[in-house]
Amino acid sequence: MTPAHLPPSPALAATRPRAALLLALVSLAMFLPGFFTLQPMDRDEPRFAQATKQMLESGDFIAIRFQDEARNKKPVGIYWLQAGVVAAAEKLGAPEARTRIFLYRLPSLAGAVAAVLLTYWAALALAGESAAFVAALLFASCILPGVEARQAKTDAVVAATVAAAMGVLARLFMSARAARPGGFALPAMFWTAIGIGVLVKGPVTPMVPAFAAAALAIRTRSGAWLRGLRPLAGLAWCLAIVAPWFILIMIATHGAFLAESVGQDMLGKVSSVQELHGAPPGAYLLAFFAAGWPMAPLAALAVPFVWRARREPAVAFLLAWLVPSWLLFEAIPTKLPHYVLPLYPAIAILAAVALDRGEIAFDRAWKRGLCWTIPGIALVLLLVGAGGSLWLRLPPGWLYFAAAPLVLWQSWRVGVSIRAGNAGDIPARAALLAFATYAMAYGGVMTGPVFDPLAMSPRLVEARARALAQTPSCADFATASTGFREPSLVFLAGTRITMTTGGGAAAFLADGPCRLAFVESREEAAFHAADDGKNREAARVAGYNLNGGRKLDIGLYVRQGDGR
Repeated sequence: MTPAHLPPSPALAATRPRAALLLALVSLAMFLPGFFTLQPMDRDEPRFAQATKQMLESGDFIAIRFQDEARNKKPVGIYWLQAGVVAAAEKLGAPEARTRIFLYRLPSLAGAVAAVLLTYWAALALAGESAAFVAALLFASCILPGVEARQAKTDAVVAATVAAAMGVLARLFMSARAARPGGFALPAMFWTAIGIGVLVKGPVTPMVPAFAAAALAIRTRSGAWLRGLRPLAGLAWCLAIVAPWFILIMIATHGAFLAESVGQDMLGKVSSVQELHGAPPGAYLLAFFAAGWPMAPLAALAVPFVWRARREPAVAFLLAWLVPSWLLFEAIPTKLPHYVLPLYPAIAILAAVALDRGEIAFDRAWKRGLCWTIPGIALVLLLVGAGGSLWLRLPPGWLYFAAAPLVLWQSWRVGVSIRAGNAGDIPARAALLAFATYAMAYGGVMTGPVFDPLAMSPRLVEARARALAQTPSCADFATASTGFREPSLVFLAGTRITMTTGGGAAAFLADGPCRLAFVESREEAAFHAADDGKNREAARVAGYNLNGGRKLDIGLYVRQGDGR
């Protein structure tokens, strides 16, 4: 590896802006299919988006609420980022900006692209130019970063803050023996990343570099290199970023935010399973072979090299980034795949270094078999999409047809590289295969007619609009829902939508003119028992709940007579 404290040659340095630009374009190609057209994906995404929308509606940018419920789980950072984007879109004249879910996703998209670029930047402190580029390419190609780039949530932004902080630590650690005097740029970047990360998701961003620094200090029997972070001034700057909002929210909630976010949400996940998201230790390792596709097989083949090179400073640093935090996540009972996303850059860099050194070879049948999962998963997704289209008798989107031949061709090319033993060809071919697969899956299947039965909230809102057009005496409908309570419906149908029971829906309709109720079939008996006979069924929408797959059949009931 090139020592991080040696200045790069002018020729190599000149390639970095071009490499960064190419990586940004590759990232957008991976992340944009479906970005603008995917429905709000229940449940977390519309919860975040709805809380942001309520900030814009109320003008209160301190308290976080979902309808009438205080949402004291995550800090305010992601809501401010989303609100800034949506407010800017409104100023620019974007129609119905507050219900355009892609606007709320833009901070996540920016965070995911930044995480790719910061992976490249961090890797430059630890490896050569080519290995750094391959590392960022592998990370950008993975399923998990692509999922989080398309979700209006915290995790893509958090991954970027962790990559920034770890890139700074890498430079300080690798240059410790050069005795080069430190400046202010790297500490300022580190503590700014920590502050932003805390405002977005609390302890995750500081936890990863803290664990890594502790592990490296133990390994080297010295933490003197950490003085380059200028900890006293840095902590003061970090507090200046974080403290004002925390003080205001503690005053506004009379201390409830800290009790709920730390005492219930964070410590609750550490001590027990929350929201049915439990799994035993080792679950993240198993999930990695899906969430980390197509990088995962290469990372698995890099393990013997990583073990042999574990005492090298760069590899030791990457292991310190990866192992302590991964073990903690495995030990926590509550598990979700995106929790370990900030650790994926370390895996990508390790795999890229192994490839760059020629340490990954297909000299065993099991190694070739492991890498066959790269085209294998793409082909399975292709068959699932085709089979689903035939089963539902619906044509897939045009991108499905456009991308399917590319999936087949590139799968064959990856297979050729595996048979020829050309491990160095795999990253670029796997990235192209991943792009074709994501274009097919997100841009064709998940946003095409095949996915319509799962798009219940958008279809209900569209049916409500048609019913309103057929009721000229009403300018709008006050709305209630029973049997279907997903956050996406609140986001799309309006903050004031009433969630109630079957009998409550009948009472809601009887309470005034211009009212509509979504009544799921399981609640219709109770609804009709309380109905006074003055309501008409305007439409029915059938399908499946995106969250859990439960079959749904929902009637839209409108008050009859005098616009009632």
